[in-house]
Order: sequence, then structure tokens, then C-alpha cells
Amino acid sequence: MIRPLYNWVLRQAETPYALWTLAFVSLIESSMFPIPPDVLMIPMIIAAPKRAWLIAGVCTLASVLGGALGYYIGWGLFDSVGRPVLEFYHKADAFDALAGSYNDQGFWAVLIAGVTPFPYKVITIFSGVTGLNFALFMATSVLARGLRFFLIAALLYRFGEPIRDFIDRRLGLVATVSVALLIGGFAIVKYAL
Repeated sequence: MIRPLYNWVLRQAETPYALWTLAFVSLIESSMFPIPPDVLMIPMIIAAPKRAWLIAGVCTLASVLGGALGYYIGWGLFDSVGRPVLEFYHKADAFDALAGSYNDQGFWAVLIAGVTPFPYKVITIFSGVTGLNFALFMATSVLARGLRFFLIAALLYRFGEPIRDFIDRRLGLVATVSVALLIGGFAIVKYAL
């Protein structure tokens, strides 16, 4: 299932609307889409290395906006859906304690998820659910996502095709690790309550 979606994303890199597609994929990946924008960004930079910084900038901006959408999803749906469920199971107090400890470390959670393969969407939604300070969330998202995408752009600008080959050869491993981290993130939230 992942390979056809991955191949579709790669084909989009060759279209005249590639930058817009990249922005769209980056935006929705931060809140719900399973494929990271890197798989579109990488062939775009390899095809046009002189546009590496523009491509990384578009990816960063759209990803941070998508993070804000994920935050809103967590914030907006929690009161109407999440809190009543927690109250039904008498877990609202436990959740409030978890939210407090998460918010104390929120900067690190957003930074780590924004830079690493850990699914950023989990942290964007959870940050909204816990009410992490939005300004802190956005500033950290800009830092983390910018660091990630501009580092990839710099590596591709310098080394090019061998980096793409590495990702193509290890797509299964990358997808498996991403899914395991996503499930692990939800399990941590579930069992911490």
C-alpha cells in the first residue's frame, strides 16, 4: 500500500505544479497524511538543485501551517469528543496530570518530533489536546521543521543522487519504523492514562 502512494508522490515531482503539490502534501502530512513530504521534496531538489532553498522553504512553511491545523484538530475536538469520553471512564484527572507534564516538556516533544521520523502529526494533535502554549508550539515547529527540511536540502544540494538512492532502497524500513512510532505514540498516550 505504501509503495503505490510513494510512487504517486514521486510522479508529482515531475509536474509543473510540483511546488504546489509539495505544499499540499507538507500541509496535510503534519496533521493526517501518512507519507512525509521528503519523498516529494527529494526528487524536486535533485532535479533542480538551484531551487533547493525555495523548495525547503515552501515545505517548511506548509508543514508548520499543517502543524497549526493538527493543533486545532486536537484543541477543537477534545472538548467535544475527548473530554466526555475521559469523564465517562473517570480518567479526566489522569489526563490533566499527563497534559501538565507534557506541557512542561512540550518544547522538546515538538522539537524532537519535528526533526526526527517520529510522526509529527501525533505531536501536533496532542499539543492541541493538552493546550500547549500555541506561540511556543509554532516557534518550535518553525525551528524543528526548518532544521529538518533545510538540512535535507543542504545534503541534497551537496551530495544529490546517492542520498535519494539510500531512501529508495530503504523505503520499507522507513515506512515500518514510522508506523511503529505512530502506534507507539498512541500506545504511550493510551497507557499513560
